[in-house]
Amino acid sequence: MAKNRFDTFGIMLDMSRNSVMKLSALKEYMVYMKKMGYNALFLYTEDTYEVDGEPYFGYMRGRYTKAEMKELDAYGASLGIEVIPCMQTLAHLNEYLRWNKAPIDKDDVLLVGEERTYELIDHMFATLSECFRTRRIHIGMDEAHSLGRGAYLDKHGYEPTPSIMKKHLARVKEIAEKYGYTPMIWSDMFFRPWNNHKYYTKKCEMPKEYIDALPKGVIPVYWDYYHYDFEIYDGMMHNHRQLDKNFWFAGGAWTWTGYMPHNDFTLETMLPAFEALKKYRVKNVMITLWGDDGGECSRYSVLPSLLYLAEVAKGNTDEGKIKAKFKRIFGVEYDEFMLLDQLDHIVGSGEGAEKMANPSKYALVSDTLYGFLDHSIEPNAAHRYIPLTESLSTVAKKTRRFRPVFDTAAKLSSVLEIKYDLGLRLRAAYNAGDRDALLKLAKEDYPDAIRRLNVFARTLEKQWLWENKPAGLEMMHLRHAAIRERLDYTRRTILAYLDGTLDTISELDEGILPEQGYGVSTHYGNALTELVIGKLTN
Repeated sequence: MAKNRFDTFGIMLDMSRNSVMKLSALKEYMVYMKKMGYNALFLYTEDTYEVDGEPYFGYMRGRYTKAEMKELDAYGASLGIEVIPCMQTLAHLNEYLRWNKAPIDKDDVLLVGEERTYELIDHMFATLSECFRTRRIHIGMDEAHSLGRGAYLDKHGYEPTPSIMKKHLARVKEIAEKYGYTPMIWSDMFFRPWNNHKYYTKKCEMPKEYIDALPKGVIPVYWDYYHYDFEIYDGMMHNHRQLDKNFWFAGGAWTWTGYMPHNDFTLETMLPAFEALKKYRVKNVMITLWGDDGGECSRYSVLPSLLYLAEVAKGNTDEGKIKAKFKRIFGVEYDEFMLLDQLDHIVGSGEGAEKMANPSKYALVSDTLYGFLDHSIEPNAAHRYIPLTESLSTVAKKTRRFRPVFDTAAKLSSVLEIKYDLGLRLRAAYNAGDRDALLKLAKEDYPDAIRRLNVFARTLEKQWLWENKPAGLEMMHLRHAAIRERLDYTRRTILAYLDGTLDTISELDEGILPEQGYGVSTHYGNALTELVIGKLTN
């Protein structure tokens, strides 16, 4: 067997955005990790783990109990997989902070300098140190955009970001060392303050004060999931070597744009990153699977890109051999698994479209009356989902192990056969005064869309409970109920207009403007749900 060129080659699973994997699924996932060649599992839990002395930490969020964490740690050790906890000790704690059990600076950022802040962090370390045998831990601290801009500013006056970070890191490092830990930290907060609040920058010499803000013994982790060009990774790795020559790298397997994965985009971004890793002889790498906007995407859906990267890490770039190995391990053809990507490629992939665009989400969620996102819908394209639905259904019938994943994809594709351009067709019929077309929409298409949505919602529910704890599923129920209610309301509104109860449909009288930041042409739209059906989750 070829040797992996990385000392640590792990997968980070996000358990903090509604979907917390149940132990049986996570254990199976670790077996697959072992077969692919990964030797570390990074368990990303913002507040979804039990903490002694903090009863509201992870309350009603499906948190892992101490017994469960110990069981996962022991199971990982039996496979030769190091289970490394990943916590947050500064920002990304909004789900816990809403209980008002810890001091808040601003937004989701803890208040630096308060003793209660460090008591909480000590309790985190104490619990995790009891549950996991590793002495490596990731302490987060990324994207603390509001650091020093709220209560800290009111209490202490203005203080430069690196100064606040340095003081806070020193305190957290002291607590970590108390429990024998060597901490890792996301590195972006050492770049943003001097780089116009942006993380990524070209090859440069970093300001000394920001280099000095990182305490010795804290390992910076460079995260990047977005770039296609070797030069960008090359520059950022050069910059990170100034922080610490032994920095780590975190890439991404794209599971955070909706219900479906982006394996193709994962490889487009990660293969040049791996070339830069080779140049800089980086020895420790993780591949992150984030769950932004609700954790809707199954972690199993990115097995193709995870295996591909594992093989590249061993020096194997023969696609035929990689696909053959995939079939041996998972019992499904590589190209069959890649059909999952097609829900976001089959439409909306023309000129100007982002490669990580997610029409399978925004076309599902988009309100057909208001049509905020209809400028991103490709006219007369919904029929393309029909053969994809058939292909996904065929794979679902063939595979027992991954049937829930393919069943969900097939049922979503079935919804999109009707729902994808439903708003466009409604507006066109209304503007043309085509009463026959409007009646058909109200009597046939809208009821059909609701029926298919109901089937999809129940199928996703089964997949969720096959893979995850029940906590968080309520968010999916709320979202699907909102879509269903709006579809039915629109159906009833059309009928009221046709029978003369309504003189006009006011929502359709207003034109559609391009919505910058959402949809196929500009962004993958993680905040889409807030725009269309309200903020139902973090």
